[in-house]
Amino acid sequence: MKTNFVKRLLAFLILAAMMSSVCCAAEDTAPSVKCYNGTFVGMRENGIASFKGIPYAKPPIGELRWKAPEPVEADDGTYDATHFGKSAIQLKASSELASMNPEGQSEDCLTLNIWTADLEKKNKPVMFWIHGGAYSYGGTSDPLYDGQYLVAEHPDILLVSCNYRVGPMGFIDFSKVEGGENFPTSGYNGLLDQIQALKWVQQNIEAFGGDPENVTIFGESAGGGSVTELLIADGTEGLFQRAIAESGAVNFTMTHERFAEIGVAQKFLEKANGVCMDDLMALSETELTEIYLDESDGQAIGAMSVLPLRGEDSILPDDPYQALLDGAGKDVDLIIGTTADEMRYFIDDVCEPALADTEGEEYERLLQTKLELFGKYVTGAKVDRVYSMCTAEEKENLDRFLALHADEEEIWAKTALMNEYSFRAPAIMTAYNHAMSGGSGKTYMYHFRKKNTNYDWIGACHACELSYVFHNLTDEQFSGKVVPELADAVCGAWASFAVNGVPVIDGIEWPEYSPDNRETLIFNDDCSISVENDPKSEERQLIETILHYYVAM
Repeated sequence: MKTNFVKRLLAFLILAAMMSSVCCAAEDTAPSVKCYNGTFVGMRENGIASFKGIPYAKPPIGELRWKAPEPVEADDGTYDATHFGKSAIQLKASSELASMNPEGQSEDCLTLNIWTADLEKKNKPVMFWIHGGAYSYGGTSDPLYDGQYLVAEHPDILLVSCNYRVGPMGFIDFSKVEGGENFPTSGYNGLLDQIQALKWVQQNIEAFGGDPENVTIFGESAGGGSVTELLIADGTEGLFQRAIAESGAVNFTMTHERFAEIGVAQKFLEKANGVCMDDLMALSETELTEIYLDESDGQAIGAMSVLPLRGEDSILPDDPYQALLDGAGKDVDLIIGTTADEMRYFIDDVCEPALADTEGEEYERLLQTKLELFGKYVTGAKVDRVYSMCTAEEKENLDRFLALHADEEEIWAKTALMNEYSFRAPAIMTAYNHAMSGGSGKTYMYHFRKKNTNYDWIGACHACELSYVFHNLTDEQFSGKVVPELADAVCGAWASFAVNGVPVIDGIEWPEYSPDNRETLIFNDDCSISVENDPKSEERQLIETILHYYVAM
């Protein structure tokens, strides 16, 4: 049995080889667009024009390391745009093919990509993709995010995707480090990168036929969290009109206290044999990367859990949910939702190799090992941490939640609790407060229940909807075999929402989410589509009592 991962990796390498062999085509055939920072010459893939690796900010290197992104400068040069830019520095992960980008990794990673069917047509709605990866991994070069399929299906859409700094290069709190006062944005630079990319879009997208006044940001996981954070962040007014948050919400944030508890800044200094910011800034990129990725003591800095800083000294408010209720983002149309089995995605991540790289008895042995480790991970650190923060009454609510799953194995009951706590309940609260804000923005909610058809243990896991969103019918790693008709529906709803703020699915009315009824569109496992009011209401109510702790996972 050859694996989905191997097939994805092979496709990735073939694509890279094809791109490497592409020289700038003749001037009369290669698509070429003049922007503020240069003329970019792209390529055509199956009739779709693509432009890859366009810088949207100055490289965050040298004196700009751990600083807010700075705008690009005017440039009259002509540049090749047939290759993705380098990925942000990160550990390699089998679930994140961008971490193995053939173009490499670098601090110099702030680039974006554009796909369009017709450079002559003007005022096309713009969909702006923000990739996921737990704020520590990922990038736009992953074939799953190939924009040509969505644009081919909906040629009136123009698609943009952007890289941003991840992990402690994009999200680290230096406020307790000597000299850290000179790096005031270090806790949320990754978000500032996204904002700068959106500003570049405002300045340049008309040259590609896009409408800068009709921009929809969308993302999944950390990308979904980023979408909701951009709703409430300072400095984003007018950069987008609509937002789609998949499996991510405003709970994906941290305080100064949580950063200190994790100790990522101190770990960085220890590994660098440093005591202050000058020591970190003196590192060459090679030295910094080696330290960042070093796992010799069992814990690489790049693997330490980090999220955008909220509260004091941040562009994000101390209480993100309250900010939504008070009207932040109230005039932006919003779709938000989750999958049915979010946490099962992480079963395959607990150790190497990927399950898809094995077969027969080896596969069965590895699966059992992963399930044991995942069980310890879910029933141990994660659930125990939640209980440790709760009052006696809140602990009783958690016990009542688990009692609702008494007929399941403990591992799956506690996985269901973490699904709710980390993903679904925060998304519901985000939708509810957005709908309650009194603004002109519409609110829509979904729940994706289509299970992976390749492995029964993974269910409708985190990221399983992405092949459907991108109409990427051959990428099966998270979705299993993609059903074209369901892809038509999901991709079509996302695209129509980008056009005018109304998600349209033939034969189905997707009602707006209201605080009274909590209308939710369900993408069912049998590929049918239905509407439920307040699905799993009792579970929601029990978990909502502890959402004020804000810890993502």
